[in-house]
Amino acid sequence: SMIGHLLGAAGAAEAVACVMSILDGVIPPNINYETPDPECDVNVVANTAREAKVAIAMSNSLGFGGHNASIIFRRHE
Repeated sequence: SMIGHLLGAAGAAEAVACVMSILDGVIPPNINYETPDPECDVNVVANTAREAKVAIAMSNSLGFGGHNASIIFRRHE
């Protein structure tokens, strides 16, 4: 992990990452991604951030005991 497990602050940190991705136009990478599965055709941002025009980002927070929440951020036009 890039920042470790923040426990109760994990959802807030992910929300900030989503908003910054929209504002800065940079998608943060999945770190430590080494072996792609040839059977899984997923566009992974592997190990290095990628510049892109990000208009919408979704944050899923999945907690212990079924405490789950999702929020979608959209660029203001």
